[in-house]
Amino acid sequence: MAASDLLLLSLLCMLFVNQCHGACAEVDSDTEAVAGRGFKLGCISCKRRSEVDGAATVEWYFRAKGEADFVRIYTYNEDGPTIEHDHFMDRVDWNGSKRSNDIQDASIYLLNVTFNDTGTYRCFFNRILFYENYEYNTVVSKVVHLSVVAKATRGTASIVSEVMMYVSIIGLQLWLLIEMIYCYRKIAAAGEEALREAANAEYLAIASESKDNCAGVQVGE
Repeated sequence: MAASDLLLLSLLCMLFVNQCHGACAEVDSDTEAVAGRGFKLGCISCKRRSEVDGAATVEWYFRAKGEADFVRIYTYNEDGPTIEHDHFMDRVDWNGSKRSNDIQDASIYLLNVTFNDTGTYRCFFNRILFYENYEYNTVVSKVVHLSVVAKATRGTASIVSEVMMYVSIIGLQLWLLIEMIYCYRKIAAAGEEALREAANAEYLAIASESKDNCAGVQVGE
């Protein structure tokens, strides 16, 4: 590959990375917490039109296992966070979008999880989109069904991810080995070709010198 092609490829890669930087992705929250530890309740709602300015406020609700009704436990708006329920007092930290009212990540971090935290959580995005001549209001909700266990368990997804990681590492090592062998053979072949060319050049030089000497002897006679 020419140097100009490599430079063009590098520029394209940099452009792609810059465009993807900061992109929003709606990743589902984990649903299993360990008693006595902290846990992140994920809640992400991406704007479909990222170029449109917006502002959002967030409300979190909780329904304990066996209960019929939801209770509001947390709000986050332009005035900052507010814990709305005594059960979660001093146990919830904001873990979402910062330094912007245009909230897309409304995740919260639950400290010192207890078995009483088992249940269903819902977060609501109350979002306003600011267009040139009007404002558009939307409400988006996400649900997290949380279970609390005494000891962490490894899920199938975690095991598969670890296996795939090891397979990828082994595959990469094999690919590097093949590349090294290929490069070694190519360098060796190039070296042999260079030696043959040098030998041929030396042979031609000797032959030419011998011919010149013979011609000089004939002229002298």
